[in-house]
Amino acid sequence: MWHKLSMVCVLAGPALAGTAGAASAQDRGHDLQLAGVVPKNSAEQFELAFWESIKDSPHVSDYEAYLKAYPKGRFAALAQARIARLRAAQGTGGAAATAPAPGRPPAAAPAKPPPARAAPPTAPSPAPAPAAAAAAARRPAGAEFKDCPACPIMVPLPAGAFTMGSNNSDPSEKPAHQVAIGAPFAIGKHEISLQQWNACVNAGGCQKTSLPANLPPDAPVRDVSWDDAQQYVKWLSTSTGKAYRLPTEAEWEYAARGGTATRYWWGEQMATGKANCKECGQPWSNDAPAKTGSFAANPYGLHDTSGSVWEWVSDCWHNNFKDAPADGRSWDQANCRVRVIRGGSWREGAPYMVSSTRFRYDASVRHTQNGFRVARNMK
Repeated sequence: MWHKLSMVCVLAGPALAGTAGAASAQDRGHDLQLAGVVPKNSAEQFELAFWESIKDSPHVSDYEAYLKAYPKGRFAALAQARIARLRAAQGTGGAAATAPAPGRPPAAAPAKPPPARAAPPTAPSPAPAPAAAAAAARRPAGAEFKDCPACPIMVPLPAGAFTMGSNNSDPSEKPAHQVAIGAPFAIGKHEISLQQWNACVNAGGCQKTSLPANLPPDAPVRDVSWDDAQQYVKWLSTSTGKAYRLPTEAEWEYAARGGTATRYWWGEQMATGKANCKECGQPWSNDAPAKTGSFAANPYGLHDTSGSVWEWVSDCWHNNFKDAPADGRSWDQANCRVRVIRGGSWREGAPYMVSSTRFRYDASVRHTQNGFRVARNMK
């Protein structure tokens, strides 16, 4: 059994050269060692986890998001100094900073950054676990399809039952409970790519992202909010005449597990080469996620359900699964503004790669680690 632990955090990173003495003094704060026990689920822990996830980022928007959430935080001066340095570098032809595109509102602050999670044992890439092998043998029949040349590849899945959540993980994932998906549906084989997003942008259905211009077209789109994702599925539905949407949280986990009931879709132990995360093996870079489909598919033929980018789902956030619907529908409520994200990202470590990992952001948040995949009704 493993769960969230109090953090012992050492912040270190390359010093940023600059011309302003005051900014240089602030920036040398990266040498500060923060040691000691931070209470679990405390505001201090959340702030440390947020800073740890962005402290080496080359994107202005990440530091702006931190300042939005913690305007008087312990790293506020350092965040302001790094924003100044990145913008100065941009002005002199150095590393480009990420700035909101014209006409876009600034990114809203996240509800809270992902809390620290304890690392489970890591094993070298083993042979497929029996559970994963059995699930592969049970892979649902049905051919992959695309509804248009620019549309995502969809994988049809049958109705079925599974155990959602975990009693041995984060408290938000409890209690583990039975869910019956009552109707077949299709889900994206990959996360929505930058090329697919730009097809919507070019058609006037979506807003351009603030991502660097040199990203490959098959990179997963990110820095998109839940509201932005709704624009995409609306455009896709209108363009194809099919009922596209975000998957429900239950549908997402059902698909991500790929017919398995283990901690990860490949088994109980962490293994390298299975997911795009900072402890998951190559290809990996701190700067950006790998191209969609760079890692093996799960037994249902889906790529990147663990790592790559966090994925928006349709549900409102609830702190746990008590009283969650058992039929796979979206768990909504009136005036909901905080939505669920699933799967972890390339910047998180191995503990976030478990199939039950979940977190939340405000629906208007645009964050460089957040993307999505789509679902579609089959009737």
